Amino acid sequence: MLPIQDLLNRIRWDEEFGRAEFSIGYYDRVEKTIVVTTLKRIGFPADRPGVFELADPEGEMHTIPLHRIKVVYRNGELIWQRTH
Repeated sequence: MLPIQDLLNRIRWDEEFGRAEFSIGYYDRVEKTIVVTTLKRIGFPADRPGVFELADPEGEMHTIPLHRIKVVYRNGELIWQRTH
């Protein structure tokens, strides 16, 4: 399985591949479920390569480790899934 960091880099740097609509599903420890959000809503801080940032509905920023990403969709099709 391709490491999630490699897939995220391909989405960002491969112009042809990255034109699609991407969504990620990450495990929310509070809700105890997978939350799916568009890749456009998240940020990747340059000084912290192992995390992404996401604002909740109230505008509060949350930092989420990349290891909590469980699925990635490209144009609605599952292209990556963490098996453990």
